[in-house]
Amino acid sequence: MTAIADHQDHDHDDGHEAFGALVISRIVVAVAGALVAWLNPPWPVWLIDGLAWAALAYAAWPIFSEAVHHLRQKRMTMELSMSIAVVAAASISELFTALVVSIFVLIAEEIEHLTLARGRTAIKDLVEFIPPTAKVMRNGAWQELNVEDIVVNDVVMVSPGEKVPVDGIVTEGHSYLDQSRITGESMPVEALPDQQVFAGSINQMGALQIRVERVGRDTSFGRIIEAVENAEQNRAPVQKLADVLAGYLVYFSFAAALITYLLTRDVRATISVIIVAGACGVAAGTPLAILGGIGRAAQLGAIIKGGIFLELLGRVDTIVFDKTGTLTQGQPSVMAVLPLAGVSDDDLIRVAAIVEAHSEHPLARAIVNEARQRGLPIDEPSGFDYQVGRGVKAQWQGKTLRVGNRKMLREAGMIVPERQSEVIGSDIVVAVDDRFYGEIIVADPLRPEAAEAIGELNRLGIRTVLMTGDTETVANDVAARLGISELIAQMLPEDKLGKVRELVAAKRLVAMVGDGVNDAPALTAAHVGIAMGSGTDIAKESADLVLIGNDLGKLVETMMIAQKTRAIIWQNFAGTIGVDTIGIVLASMGYLNPLLAALIHVGSELVFLSNSARLLDYHFKTRHSV
Repeated sequence: MTAIADHQDHDHDDGHEAFGALVISRIVVAVAGALVAWLNPPWPVWLIDGLAWAALAYAAWPIFSEAVHHLRQKRMTMELSMSIAVVAAASISELFTALVVSIFVLIAEEIEHLTLARGRTAIKDLVEFIPPTAKVMRNGAWQELNVEDIVVNDVVMVSPGEKVPVDGIVTEGHSYLDQSRITGESMPVEALPDQQVFAGSINQMGALQIRVERVGRDTSFGRIIEAVENAEQNRAPVQKLADVLAGYLVYFSFAAALITYLLTRDVRATISVIIVAGACGVAAGTPLAILGGIGRAAQLGAIIKGGIFLELLGRVDTIVFDKTGTLTQGQPSVMAVLPLAGVSDDDLIRVAAIVEAHSEHPLARAIVNEARQRGLPIDEPSGFDYQVGRGVKAQWQGKTLRVGNRKMLREAGMIVPERQSEVIGSDIVVAVDDRFYGEIIVADPLRPEAAEAIGELNRLGIRTVLMTGDTETVANDVAARLGISELIAQMLPEDKLGKVRELVAAKRLVAMVGDGVNDAPALTAAHVGIAMGSGTDIAKESADLVLIGNDLGKLVETMMIAQKTRAIIWQNFAGTIGVDTIGIVLASMGYLNPLLAALIHVGSELVFLSNSARLLDYHFKTRHSV
């Protein structure tokens, strides 16, 4: 049967319509010819033979053509073995057998085309999902333009019910978006100004204006399409192994047939040996499984950049995590507010926000954001004085405000109590008129799904490692809360790279998950580099897998998809070898006639193809799944 492992070898199949008029006509003619040969009507022998031979020539022509095509490429394929079997049967006047074998082969090939088309239809649906046009603001007016004419920094309008045509940032409007095709998130996501949105999302409520960041193949949706399209072309090692095994099985079947004929002189048994052996289960099933695995991962919002990385991911035994932006949200937040007795939480936050209002420091921004969320007024201070390594002093309503570390307040002669909270994070102390006012603890919160995801990975038997530039205290806290097996703190980017190389040298199969520029070298050094979708462009370009929705739970499900893909491929390998071995033995001993041999050959191939096709619909259940 047709092996699809090598994409280039099947260019001639492009546009093939399964069970088209020509194929149906060949099957009908073959059935009619077989009936004539079987019923042996009271016609002249020359007429019966002539009709049978004509039917065989017409029906088997595509099989012979494929065999010659592969023979010219010096490739041993099942079309060649089937052609030899058909010719051998016809040469001893077994025209009925030759026609029935041809019918089986034609039907099986069309079912194979249908199965493969199912995977390719997913690509077509993805491509057609993005709208071809969009409303764009040009020259002060909204104009309907083709998507390919949109450029970065254009502003597009997306009305309720429409699909978002670009990746970008919301500038105006409020709505809820269905992002399930991009991130795998089943619940609608609220879209507000300054929030990123993805091409392929469906706008469910209000109108949105979006400033364009990426268009076409550069969008997250475009990358999903590209990953699925490349699934067949970027061949995994196991796919190459399938090709090799297919060739060996063909040679083995010919050798077994020759031995059978030399020992038994039984032509029917010899033909049965040739017919029953087949490597179609691995040759066709392997790329279909890889296509299905990459397609399912894409539906979850995980872009795998080729079959080789899907296979490697299925064998990964160690995952190295960066902390900031990977296990954490990458945006520091206020974790605890500890005011002095008689001071309210809001008063403490407001004073700190007034001083920090113009600072770009991440900790300062966290305090300002907290004040805005509480609806607190942030007044303009005067006498702003930044003290390096200590904090900020400012004047407000005749009062002196200080926000910084304990060293700053102690140098100003104040008595500052020791930290009371057990919350791990950076403590920011506040003073008003040389009086300690309270402290605020700011930290980068863990992703809500991180603990569950790490727990799932531990249950899968995967070793987890945390590598961070943070202090030992922070690293220990994160590792303990998430259940990470090993941690290394206070690491520079070159240290991360060295550690990944060390793990690879120790024969561990390593995946690295990160999001920043400093993670890019380590992502490249790992067997599989995994980047968060919110990460830097260089991290995403360096990675072999990108999690668009930043959901670590989707990483676990993608790992399970990769493992399931490998399991299905090896099931097909074992099944094919087992069926061929038993079939060849039975056929050589005369227990299989050519018709039964053909039925076993075709039936086993369809079973293995169906096994691979399960990945197109398979739903992986984790505790994270909903």
